[in-house]
Amino acid sequence: MPKSVTPVTDFEINNYLGKWYEIARLDHSFERGLTQVSAEYRLQDDGGVQVINRGFSAEDNAWKEAEGKAYFVNETSEGYLKVSFFGPFYGSYVIFELDKENYQYAFVSGPNTDYLWLLSRTPTVSESVKNSFVSMAQTHGFDTDNLIFVEHE
Repeated sequence: MPKSVTPVTDFEINNYLGKWYEIARLDHSFERGLTQVSAEYRLQDDGGVQVINRGFSAEDNAWKEAEGKAYFVNETSEGYLKVSFFGPFYGSYVIFELDKENYQYAFVSGPNTDYLWLLSRTPTVSESVKNSFVSMAQTHGFDTDNLIFVEHE
């Protein structure tokens, strides 16, 4: 994980399960051009988490979907998981900010500062959550000038 990022503690996976909408992200090849992006998390029998990412490609006029799996790196009470969509290759999934009361938004990093997401339980968030996300991301060394704010219909 990026050296500047610390995973949340007192994390409750059961509160995190379900559907999340991608509000903002840094661009990367596996989501390039996608709108209406969401992620759904379901507990697996082995204690891991099934991950289903979905987004709409206007260029292809089609929905794209990727299924992966995630496992805790350390304790289940820490928002630090490893996720894989491609066989044995895992990348970091670090929840570094979270609405712990209601689990309504999450700030997520990948293995380095090239990967960043703002997730929400709803397709929109308040300006204060967006501002907090951008401010915190800047503090942690992410390039917030290149954030993509995702369209949802």
